[in-house]
Amino acid sequence: MQKFWPGPLTIILPIKKEGNKISKYVTCGMQTVGVRMPSHPIARAIISGAQLPIAAPSANKSGKPSPTAAAHVVEDLSTKISGVVDGGSTGIGLESTVVDCSEAAAAEEQGKIDESQRVVILRPGGVTIEMLKDAVGEKNVSVDPGLKGEEKALKPKSPGMLYTHYAPNAPFVLIQGSKDFFEKTVKDARAEKKKVGVLITEDLKIDGADHVETLARDDKDLETASRKLYGALRAFDQTEVEIIYAPLLGSSGIGAALANRMRKAAGNSVLTE
Repeated sequence: MQKFWPGPLTIILPIKKEGNKISKYVTCGMQTVGVRMPSHPIARAIISGAQLPIAAPSANKSGKPSPTAAAHVVEDLSTKISGVVDGGSTGIGLESTVVDCSEAAAAEEQGKIDESQRVVILRPGGVTIEMLKDAVGEKNVSVDPGLKGEEKALKPKSPGMLYTHYAPNAPFVLIQGSKDFFEKTVKDARAEKKKVGVLITEDLKIDGADHVETLARDDKDLETASRKLYGALRAFDQTEVEIIYAPLLGSSGIGAALANRMRKAAGNSVLTE
């Protein structure tokens, strides 16, 4: 908390068995709760004015791309809400990192903490894996099996751990391979009379698509790609494309979070050359 708050880090903590004042509607009957302190001055002012914790679910339809601008919230929820507090576009563009510290916190309260108690990453985000390891020690940070391709066998512990999440209306497919392979994939889809969308970087010129959205200058500009991802996915929903192709971007740092969101949006659908 001292290192990363206020900021994009959600911490899962155990609920006290006695004297608990947290509503069951917030915890969904679970024995843990996710806590975060945002850095945005407007959010901080609302919390300060409320003088108590605020339950704040994400402002989008479940499973759809997260909102990164007020217009996205209106698009999803205009018939369900009374208004929107517009604080401008989001900074990082991806949701907070979620870490499960519930077992470690419970053990510490009982005076039993040991090296087996870890910070477990449930969802990568703006606070990267590398940053967490630097803060608390590499041996004290682990990754939930749900982030290692085993999620089908697990009950989701956090938003975004569903097998398909952040998805546009049209099927979203990731491409791992050469530019020629990418263009052949687009050509084959067009041959099937499909309207094709591509989500690419500016330096990757793909011919034959019906609609193109760009994320960044190149595959090294991952911060820009992260900020633009959800807006780009939502933009496809305003078109008539029937399938969307994109190269899989990122692997470490903020790129790990970007790759995670792209895989979730695609339902882990990846075409490999």
